[in-house]
Amino acid sequence: MFSHDERPYDWVGAWSEKRAGLSPDAVGLVDATTGQRYTYAELDRRANRTARLLRSEGVGRGDRVAVLSRNRPELVDLFFATGKTGGILAPLSHRLAAGELVEMLNDVEPSLLVVEEPFADLAADVLDREGREFDCPVRSLPADDSDADTSASASQATARCSPWTDALPDDDSPVEAADVSMDDPHLFLHTGGSTGVPKETVVTHGSILWNSFNTITAWGLRPEDVTPMVFPMFHTGGWNVLTVPLFHLGATVVLAREFEPREVLHLVESEGATVLVAVPAVLRMMANHDDWADTDLSTLRFAKSGGGPCRESVMEAWWSRDVDLSQGYGLTECGPNNFTMPDGWPTEKADSVGVPAMHVDARIADEDGGELPPGEIGELELASPHAADRYWRNEQETETTFGDGWVSTGDLARKDDDGYVYIEGRKKNMYVSGGENVYPAAVEDRIADHPKVEEVVVVPVSNDQWGQVGKAVVQGDESLTLEELTDFLDGKLARFKRPRHLAFVAEMPMSGPSKIDRQAVKAEFGEE
Repeated sequence: MFSHDERPYDWVGAWSEKRAGLSPDAVGLVDATTGQRYTYAELDRRANRTARLLRSEGVGRGDRVAVLSRNRPELVDLFFATGKTGGILAPLSHRLAAGELVEMLNDVEPSLLVVEEPFADLAADVLDREGREFDCPVRSLPADDSDADTSASASQATARCSPWTDALPDDDSPVEAADVSMDDPHLFLHTGGSTGVPKETVVTHGSILWNSFNTITAWGLRPEDVTPMVFPMFHTGGWNVLTVPLFHLGATVVLAREFEPREVLHLVESEGATVLVAVPAVLRMMANHDDWADTDLSTLRFAKSGGGPCRESVMEAWWSRDVDLSQGYGLTECGPNNFTMPDGWPTEKADSVGVPAMHVDARIADEDGGELPPGEIGELELASPHAADRYWRNEQETETTFGDGWVSTGDLARKDDDGYVYIEGRKKNMYVSGGENVYPAAVEDRIADHPKVEEVVVVPVSNDQWGQVGKAVVQGDESLTLEELTDFLDGKLARFKRPRHLAFVAEMPMSGPSKIDRQAVKAEFGEE
């Protein structure tokens, strides 16, 4: 693991203060839900008020603030305020079950829990759980959009919390900052939890800063950039993909409680968005929306896809609108931004995630940790000063993932002779058919080209002759037959890769921000 610097500096954590001093009148944040626009000077004053609130609640250096909320300005206030006070912001997914949240909160041991009103019932369930061990004050954020839950039960649950606005002091003058070093934690960001309760990843001030450097230099971000932030802020994408790098430059981030394709298209046009990063499903839904053809996308310098493979048809839809769309790659444990496309990259490299960014090393490793030559598939390992520090209170998993200075991603990949990296899928999803390794992601890419397929997941099932074969689980037109699909794949996939079974779902289960829950699909349709 990389060592940053244990010496406290005044600038560490002083994000809003420093930016307000440099560009006080620049708009740093737009709340698309309420229409409010905040300059960096206003954001720093809000952060000072929030820092005073945290200290009045007894939240000091190293203490955790847990949040259950959709994207809203108060989360930005808490990020800036914990930077000033040395606290740690721990946003939690409101999509998790109460039982999972209890375990996570017991682990985090927050000194303060902040709950947005629509999740008051969920919070009440958490607080009433028999296994709850944590004990802290709870503050409620009022809903400020018409779609929020205003039921009697939600109001009753909210009444168990103290209102955020009642505790927020009027004094917005500068606060005394804590002594904070680059090695101190600033964010706890949890993993997806596909193999159990999500792990909390400890992200230091240094990790956040280096990820920002890598993103700015790799993607050519500018102070005049504007982006709609479509990742949830309980996800590393909500902070480290574009939000913090753009704050670093004095650029503009647009938030909303809920994002749907039409609104993102509208905001690209109305706000003159210059950069956009989203998961493939969101990019596909935007391209398939009725407003797609009439939306002015001319201000977009580039778009990035992350969080899974982007289908060729989606990329071509964006290219047809003269938007430079390419794929990115990242993970909570090593920052979401690790690769970039070189200037003038050829479209035949579009299936890749590019080459390592300025301050990232990447290698393809075999089972013994040795580096593989170009063309061979192995586990992708990354090394960068933007890597996370560890998993919180989980030494065994920390050693497995971070133990030798390389972050083990769990993803299979290969490099070509030009250094471009291609993701072949999760290591745990690979199966063996007739002695041949099959990587579902590569199979899914070809199946997704069929016009009757909207989305697809391939899972292994037992077979007496070949050991395992693939089953294609498809969301799309159920008139598709296995024979029709097999004919379509002739010449596109080797015979051993073609699925021997076909099943349909009305809608794919999701485990995160528009991210397919592969484990749920495998549990229902696959076999070990």
